[in-house]
Amino acid sequence: MMIRSIHQQAVKTGVRAVSTTAPALIHGDNVDLSDPKQMALHKLYRPERVTPAKRGIDLLKTPRLNKAIVVTDGERILGLGDLGTYGIGIPVGKLALYVALAGIQPEWCLPVIIDVGTDNQGLLNDPFYTGLRRKRVRGEEYDTLMDNFMRACTKRFGRDTLIQFEDFANQNAYRLLDRYKDEYCVFNDDIQGTAAVVVAGLMAATRITNKEFREHKLVFFGAGAAATGVAELCVKEMMEEGLTEEEACSKIYLMDIGGLITKHRYNNLPDRHIKFAKDMPDTKNLLEVVKTVQPDGIIGASTVAGSFTEEIISEMAKINPRPIIFALSNPTSKAECTAEDAYRITNGSVLFASGSPFDNFEMDGRIFKPGQGNNSYIFPGVALAAILFKAKHIPDKAFLLAARCCANFVTEKSLMTYARLYPRLKDIRELSVLIAIDIGNYLYKHNLATLHPEPEDKEMFIRQQIYSVEYDELINKTYDWPAKDMKHGFPVPVMERTSMDDE
Repeated sequence: MMIRSIHQQAVKTGVRAVSTTAPALIHGDNVDLSDPKQMALHKLYRPERVTPAKRGIDLLKTPRLNKAIVVTDGERILGLGDLGTYGIGIPVGKLALYVALAGIQPEWCLPVIIDVGTDNQGLLNDPFYTGLRRKRVRGEEYDTLMDNFMRACTKRFGRDTLIQFEDFANQNAYRLLDRYKDEYCVFNDDIQGTAAVVVAGLMAATRITNKEFREHKLVFFGAGAAATGVAELCVKEMMEEGLTEEEACSKIYLMDIGGLITKHRYNNLPDRHIKFAKDMPDTKNLLEVVKTVQPDGIIGASTVAGSFTEEIISEMAKINPRPIIFALSNPTSKAECTAEDAYRITNGSVLFASGSPFDNFEMDGRIFKPGQGNNSYIFPGVALAAILFKAKHIPDKAFLLAARCCANFVTEKSLMTYARLYPRLKDIRELSVLIAIDIGNYLYKHNLATLHPEPEDKEMFIRQQIYSVEYDELINKTYDWPAKDMKHGFPVPVMERTSMDDE
């Protein structure tokens, strides 16, 4: 009874983490100690407990030294919302892409889900739900758990352990990134990875529009964490090209659920939106904004299907000889417009990219291959550099470097023949190596790498470290031998008899 009561007390307030043989599940689920099957699984995954009262770091005592952790709390899984512990598939999938697209060693990877409950009533009512059955923990208790988790990871695996935040809700995504980015080696793929891949598409588009990046005016339809991250990285790139921050922000227009972000809404704006507020009349009409601003591109991140209407797309084609239209919302059913509509309405002049894959489109004998602005072009290479060169932390400049590398990797044939703004998916592994080289050079130049001595040939160093996905021969090779050299069915070479006495 004492063992059971201690266990129940621990799971009531504590957290758990499991070995790298399975995703880490940090939560407090009950284990029936009288059930042999449950006990077998309980021992197999070797849970370690830490309670908030203890403020301990007895967490993640695994036999392997993991170098890459992808963590989520399951609150905003893709376009599906709060899935609680069912969101574990996202960290697992991201780390699978680490291995497949960047060659990161699989034994270095640990997927983690932090279970602080769920606000999804359907899951709470589900008798088979595996997570903690309570409303989500928030506030100071949540922050304390995250602080303990970060300290535990770095104490167990080292200060250079890469931790990627994935699918946290908007109210936590930016806050946690700002809280930890200067202290730990962390990044948020939903914010920084998305920003980099969109900026990469815009950079590739400038090779067709023949305009500097800083000359483009952009309207964002949707102003969530992802869209704001893209806007901020656009500002950084414009500043790299010589503009002041104020001048760069003047070229970015954001629209949220309340309409265009203007100075009239100043008192109700999030801090990150204030610098983008415009001295313009309030409006929720995107077409009106397009006609007034005359933008070079519109970027959709609203999850409002069909919001880029035929009239809006036609207006963009009137304003620009090569209009930039990015419909980035996922899944495909929530995209602002389809690739077919964009190409058809603009008569093929559009520079289109999407967040979800669209089929190729043929018109007037020409084949268009819409590019997919997928984070997979960016985060594997960034992770590869951070892991191999043991980064202290990951600066925003790393994502600008990744975006430039991705844009430069697009071939002239892809741009001019197919109007595709992103590299072919099968080339991502090579792209990841090039991104890692550029970021590695930057890390050493700014004293952000802790791997010493610095590799003289970073490309060779990276290629020696990456994981090979090729299989060895599964069937032994056979050789034809002359029949006279065969004895008992085994190939035996003919050798002359010799001894030590022979001269």
